[in-house]
Amino acid sequence: MDRFSELTAFRAVAASGGFSAAARQLGVATSSVTRLIDSLEARLGSVLLNRSTRSVTLTESGRRYYQQARHILTQLESADDEAGALATDGELRGVLRIAAPVTFCTRHIAPLLPHMALRHPQLELDIHVSDAVSNLVDAAIDLAIRIGSMEQNPNLIVRRLAAHDRIICASPAYLAARGTPLTPSDLTMHNCLQFAYDATRPPWRLQPRAGGEIEEVPVNGTLSVNNADVLKQAAIGGMGLVMLASWLIDDALEAGTLVPVLAGYRANPGPMDVGLLAIYQANRRGSAKILAFIEMLESALDRKNH
Repeated sequence: MDRFSELTAFRAVAASGGFSAAARQLGVATSSVTRLIDSLEARLGSVLLNRSTRSVTLTESGRRYYQQARHILTQLESADDEAGALATDGELRGVLRIAAPVTFCTRHIAPLLPHMALRHPQLELDIHVSDAVSNLVDAAIDLAIRIGSMEQNPNLIVRRLAAHDRIICASPAYLAARGTPLTPSDLTMHNCLQFAYDATRPPWRLQPRAGGEIEEVPVNGTLSVNNADVLKQAAIGGMGLVMLASWLIDDALEAGTLVPVLAGYRANPGPMDVGLLAIYQANRRGSAKILAFIEMLESALDRKNH
């Protein structure tokens, strides 16, 4: 068996906690992952995984081997980046694994894929669409697109692609029936549709754009859902006020199906410095594949904002 394939399969199983999950991540059959792990354990003469019908966990030997395997694979990926950057024809090759939030990927990454394919026909894109935050090393992700605050981590490079401004808005029909809020406190009298953050419903935080104190408003409403597109459609249908990213609702604002309110305030349910971020491991800073994709996405976002 190929040792690289064995290591890759082992890392995926250890990170995901299961053979089926690892197979889905790697795009192969579960039986193939099982054969690779069996081969690896037989070659080493050591049991690396405790297997049961419900879960897969690392043995003590497996934990030590996992740390080494992660390091080896990370170093190999870094070496591939350096070699690829020196290719004489300047063509990008190999696989670029990207993780991105569902709605953002649908609206902003998917339209770029044909352009990326035309520009770099030898490059294979493997995109994992999920609103969950994945560990880049464990999930073998080269580049993660995330919405959040700038991280301070010496092992990661975090590049801000664009602002993530949120806008409070509603349909014209809703505002005609219920009135337009003029101050943050007015929100307590409205049906505020909310994004579901786990089991919590954080207050909406508003800060005057001219500067001043942040005001937290405990809002309530008849809908809480963990998908921004659903919130958008509910708001367009007249259910209530909603706070959504400008890049998600720009078309609805232009069409007039949603109308912004409290325009003199910056709004967010969390930190006010949230942005669209590109995140990758520090030892991948020389990756031409990663940089090419970031630059294309950054350019597309800049065109939309101007």
